[in-house]
Amino acid sequence: MANPWFETVAIAQKRAGRRLPSSVYGALVAGSERGVTSADNIGAFDEIGLLPLVADLPPTRELATTVMGQEIALPVVISPTGVQAVHPDGEVAVARAAAARGTAMGLSCFASKPVEEVVATNPKTFIQTYWCGTRDDMVRRLEQARTAGAVGAIATLDWTFSHGRDWGSPVIPETLDLRTMLRLAPQALSRPRWLMSWLRHGHLPDLGVPNMARADGSVPTFFGAYGEWMGTPKPTWEDIAWLRAQWEGPFMLKGVMRVDDAKRAVDAGVTAISVSNHGGNNVDSSPATIRVLPAIASAVGSSVEVLLDGGVRRGSDVVKALALGARAVMIGRASLWGLAANGQAGVENVLDILRNGMDSTLLGIGRASVHELTSADVVVGPDFTRP
Repeated sequence: MANPWFETVAIAQKRAGRRLPSSVYGALVAGSERGVTSADNIGAFDEIGLLPLVADLPPTRELATTVMGQEIALPVVISPTGVQAVHPDGEVAVARAAAARGTAMGLSCFASKPVEEVVATNPKTFIQTYWCGTRDDMVRRLEQARTAGAVGAIATLDWTFSHGRDWGSPVIPETLDLRTMLRLAPQALSRPRWLMSWLRHGHLPDLGVPNMARADGSVPTFFGAYGEWMGTPKPTWEDIAWLRAQWEGPFMLKGVMRVDDAKRAVDAGVTAISVSNHGGNNVDSSPATIRVLPAIASAVGSSVEVLLDGGVRRGSDVVKALALGARAVMIGRASLWGLAANGQAGVENVLDILRNGMDSTLLGIGRASVHELTSADVVVGPDFTRP
């Protein structure tokens, strides 16, 4: 590729599709069942209008903010996403990119890289945890992250097991044994640049999840940990309050889509909530996160930090989310497409796209700071939001 730079997230996605084997790329395609929610996450932003000014525009714009006690250069945080086999450096490359652009990242407990490596690269790391295993297991994982230097925790609850996708679910092996490698060889050989990047690192993707290590130190495979999560009874609000109490620092609850749940999260003592439907991978036909954000922000925004996760592809999307009550947004698929397209530089490219898009949008609507944004800065129809 003569010029690895790309000008939009959509182009990064196209390049990821050309570079990755079909099963790897398929794992990045959002959505469950019909994909109604994943499509609405993106499409709903197009229903929000902006009214530009023509004079008295601010000469400079301020994008910096704070999230969970961390000062960040722009209101965009990397969302925790699972095993990042799209690139040999995985989450470490993402951490480097986030640090280079002055922002924080969430590290999945299903990540391919251990929390110690990621925190060493980007101290502004929030560890994600699922309600998985015994209480002793959960405390041990949080303690490992605390010892490593993670500065916050994210409890992700917006994921229930969904039975299939209309376009087909990706083939993700349990392990890369000889038989599996032979079966998947045609896919890998059809993407020689991706394959060579791994071979230059001296190995193929490791499907282990070190941040879910067992008490004896053994590292389960992705599906081994996934099976443990599926077999763990789902938490009550009392369980969530207990989990929050195990982490002394900032604590986010990810997956809130209702005002009543947001209020219960406040009662449980969380620092922040993420309005999220797991990128459309939870209950299909849930509304886009941007549709439910205003009601949630209005109800609890004075008590906790409210972030939005889902469908953000442009800097103007970030501005719209902040105008409707979010403190910041979280991005998952966009950063993974950047990682697949061009490694660390690709993730930096995605963050630059969002930063530049935010800056130009603020200029156009006459706002000198992200902290000045209000609902008066956007145009939404009477049927846009959901209670």
